[in-house]
Amino acid sequence: MKAAAEYSSDVQTPEQTRSTAESRPARTFAAYPGWLKAGFCVCVVIAVAVVIRRMIVLSSVSSVGGPPEMSNLDAWFKSHAVLTWVHITAALAFVLLLPIIFRLRPEKAGTLQSAFFVLGAITGATAYGMSRYAVGGWLERSAVLVFDTLFLLSLAKAYQRWREGDAIGRRIWMTRAVAVLLGIASTRPVMAVFFATERLTHLTTSQFFGIAFWIGFSINTIVIELWLRSVIKRSNVLS
Repeated sequence: MKAAAEYSSDVQTPEQTRSTAESRPARTFAAYPGWLKAGFCVCVVIAVAVVIRRMIVLSSVSSVGGPPEMSNLDAWFKSHAVLTWVHITAALAFVLLLPIIFRLRPEKAGTLQSAFFVLGAITGATAYGMSRYAVGGWLERSAVLVFDTLFLLSLAKAYQRWREGDAIGRRIWMTRAVAVLLGIASTRPVMAVFFATERLTHLTTSQFFGIAFWIGFSINTIVIELWLRSVIKRSNVLS
């Protein structure tokens, strides 16, 4: 009788089960705010334009005009055409996939979700080879190596969460990975500012390129991390 009483006390009625489930914090993920969507769209447009410009240069006989450092960069890419084409083609496909993949539910993504990870891995892996020639020297190269590694680590975490069926964890780490990758787009407006103020700062292209890379990638990484941490705290989800 005592054992039966103890057993019955541990068994919950349907009403108690429903009450317990409702009392648990729901694992939800906030929608992306308007300002973040706008920044994402701007970065995507810039990234696509950068890739198209690189494709035009690779396909042309003569290099597009610009500072000597940029001409040397174009010449290096042409001399490593296979690596460059693989990198920019994978990067373009990856970026164009982003607006689609973030709209789909995990169970509906299917092949596109797999393509996201494959294209991301190719883009990140080939970026290491692309960093062999850097206009900004080791300062620029260090930014590429640090943030490319951060991108691949975030991509790996997103893949792990996807395999585990953790939709929220997958979304969090995918967001981190994409933000880091699109840092290459954020470097362009920073470079434009340096080009516009070159007479005032007296910094040459080779001197400010590395600075621009660190600033651009850092902006994306810090902004998305601050937003994600606020979402994780408010929504009671784990990163």
